Amino acid sequence: MNSMIKIKAVDSLQEKENELSLMAEEPSGETSADEIEPAKDKKNLVTRQRLSFENRKLEKRIVRLCAKAIIDFNLIEDGDKVMVCVSGGKDSYALLDALVRLQGRSNVKFELLAFCLNQHLPNFPLDKLVNHLEKIGVPYLIEDQDTFSIVKSKYQDPRNFCSLCSRLRRGIVYRIAKEQKVTKIALGHHMDDVVSTLLLNMYYGGRLKSMPPKLLSDAKEHIVIRPMIYIREKDLKRWCKVQNYDIIPKLCGADDKCRREMKELIEKMDKEQPGRVENIFKSLGRVAPSHLMDEEVFDFVNLKAQPQEEKEQN
Repeated sequence: MNSMIKIKAVDSLQEKENELSLMAEEPSGETSADEIEPAKDKKNLVTRQRLSFENRKLEKRIVRLCAKAIIDFNLIEDGDKVMVCVSGGKDSYALLDALVRLQGRSNVKFELLAFCLNQHLPNFPLDKLVNHLEKIGVPYLIEDQDTFSIVKSKYQDPRNFCSLCSRLRRGIVYRIAKEQKVTKIALGHHMDDVVSTLLLNMYYGGRLKSMPPKLLSDAKEHIVIRPMIYIREKDLKRWCKVQNYDIIPKLCGADDKCRREMKELIEKMDKEQPGRVENIFKSLGRVAPSHLMDEEVFDFVNLKAQPQEEKEQN
């Protein structure tokens, strides 16, 4: 009992001391600069730590999803020589970065060769690209081919550039890959590219077709891989901002109106119903041929019901 009274008395005395202490302080409406600065520093430190943590999570996710695609589709094997096509844009920079990180961590041993095609686009800053590759420290090859002049001589309207330009570029990439004894050609397409290509083919081509993770060239000589198909474009944008890449913008002047429409559609889906883009992407790996209409994939003509007697015999 005395013990309890003593504690209460001590508490009461402490309260009195606190009150006196508060009365001796400056008015509550005023705060000294010495108190403000440490609070600001602490808040800034917490913000920096949080951003650093989020950035590390982002890096791990990008590298992990690249590794998952490589494993799921057997994109890179032991002893491969992988040629990474680098344009100076965010996607190819991120792909090269992820593969460099995986190369240092993976048990699978493979070589990397960064390849850039200088197409003589107007004001193309080749030195920026070379500086980036030198900084990363990977072997690289620059091929100088004025394909842009060829495209311009064939078409006056920039909207028609893309088709011919991609064909010319593809031919050069395959030739270089053969000369360099490359076993895999890596492209920087991501999940948004896959979904937009699917929608593009459905809207304007009337067919179910997109970008596969692994493709055999028409001549059966080259394997093209897309290690970033599980990664969303918004994550790549964030990663490039974190890494402070010196991105080279699109300089050809071409405007692919149809693809731009698909990109806007994807952005709208993300805003109105998050997760829809991912579900469309997943559908490409969950195909039910018997519930579509392609007679070359499923034999509808000879499809017949099976009598109960035959079922029992089987």
